[in-house]
Amino acid sequence: MHREDFPMLKQDIVYFDNGATSLKPQEMINAIVDYYSNHTANIHRGDYDAAIKTDKLYDEARTIVAEFIHAESPREVIFTSGMTDSMNRIVFGFMKYQLKKGDEVLISKAEHASNVLPWYVLQKELGIVVKEVPLDENHELTLEMLSSSITDKTKVISLAHITNVIGDVRDVVSIGSLAKEKNIYFVVDAAQSVGHVDVNTMAMEADFLVFSGHKMLGPTGVGVLYGRKTLLEQMQPMNYGGGMNEYFESDGSYQVREVPTRFEAGTPPIAEVIGLSAAVQYINKIGIENIHKHELDLKKYLVSELEKIDNIVLYNKSSESGILAFNIRGVFSQDTAIYLNHYHIYIRAGNHCSKMLKDDLNIKNTCRISMHLYNSKDDIDKLVEVLRQSEDIFKIIL
Repeated sequence: MHREDFPMLKQDIVYFDNGATSLKPQEMINAIVDYYSNHTANIHRGDYDAAIKTDKLYDEARTIVAEFIHAESPREVIFTSGMTDSMNRIVFGFMKYQLKKGDEVLISKAEHASNVLPWYVLQKELGIVVKEVPLDENHELTLEMLSSSITDKTKVISLAHITNVIGDVRDVVSIGSLAKEKNIYFVVDAAQSVGHVDVNTMAMEADFLVFSGHKMLGPTGVGVLYGRKTLLEQMQPMNYGGGMNEYFESDGSYQVREVPTRFEAGTPPIAEVIGLSAAVQYINKIGIENIHKHELDLKKYLVSELEKIDNIVLYNKSSESGILAFNIRGVFSQDTAIYLNHYHIYIRAGNHCSKMLKDDLNIKNTCRISMHLYNSKDDIDKLVEVLRQSEDIFKIIL
């Protein structure tokens, strides 16, 4: 679907590593090239034509992203360097000042490192308790398991909308409703869901939501932190400098600007924000529902074909996303990736920054296929054919 829009696919490759980063459509690339070629300027500092045009595109990007994730206001959208940056700002700029010793934060073993390590640091610093919600036999999180893990000390639920290995789609609307009922902060890692499914911050009643641009057809170096405006007004900036202050005086007095400007100190990733805006508009043009249906159709076809190969082990056949974890029986995952690369098939191998999931999978490393709108059944057929020949794997890679 729309493969002609992606320049990298002019090469003889099959790209199945979208969970790590997606390919980039020409429209997005053009937007960045236009900025660097025709109206390079800093934002909110100049009174000349290029600066005025750049200001307009940057400010419009905030509105476009806010509408894309159904935020109540563009002022609830902060541009960051990525999902990891966004999570750290939430944990160390907000939660650090709201939580105390003994307060509980619920996560799961399927979470990405960026939704685990900041909480562990806060656990050491403040004495909060980071608890893991048990996963079911399919390595998925259910509302029932989450509900039974909540105690009167639970203050935060921080979960991925779609996990990056198992690919299970969490019922974030029900989780958000449960969190609100019990007065618990709800933090959503949407890195694997934005650009694949509709992400509605108001429907899920998220207090905070984070994602990266590069996983959703946008550029690297830019991400989004969504937060309820009332909470953002309580959050402390982690960076201080130009652009985020109203004034500062030699007596040490200063005043920061309103939300969200106070959180975007210095020169922001201007080209990247413009590129992110173009990526969102590209996705809107295709339709997020069409993208999701396409990925699910491919996932079903992929599973049905791989099940015909005796030495393939599948770990998440039933998850409702375009992510599939597998191994060749008896073969180290990275050897499989190197073997597939010989045929110009790109996948991910390893623990995928979800290093605790091995406790549930009973295996440390897997191969991951993650799909996007430009993948096709032909891509899957090429993969399957090569995997059928995998008895020759060590002749190829050694």
